[in-house]
Amino acid sequence: MLKCYSYDIVCQEIPDEISLAVNISCCPNRCPGCHSPWLWEDAGESMTEEFLEALIGKYKDAITCFCFMGGDAEPSEIERLAFWIKEKYPHVKTAWYSGNDRIAEGFDILSLDYVKIGPFRQELGGLKSPTTNQALYMIESDGNLKRIYL
Repeated sequence: MLKCYSYDIVCQEIPDEISLAVNISCCPNRCPGCHSPWLWEDAGESMTEEFLEALIGKYKDAITCFCFMGGDAEPSEIERLAFWIKEKYPHVKTAWYSGNDRIAEGFDILSLDYVKIGPFRQELGGLKSPTTNQALYMIESDGNLKRIYL
């Protein structure tokens, strides 16, 4: 079960979107130089449909995107909950920031509108660095990935 460690309303994670960014605990990646090592721990509230309904319901008129920050330990749960959000809140886009090099095999990319992949490597920098190994993509309706440069 995915767990929400914390959340915030952010404007820079996904271009042109006001995102409800949910930090998910139990990160298996353990990237050297990680800016959020507390997310390695098993902590937070279970991300059930009831939890998401209360959280999104609180901000539904203020946000345009729900961003899963982590969740690499359970990609099938990211997919399931992203589809649930799309059905329950059709005006809210879905995004996933994954620290893996590629999307898990069998993951239905159409559950998302955006995806960022790539483990954080301090020496390469984040998405805004010209040497980064990370990439942010918009998911097109046919499932193709369109790279977004920040």
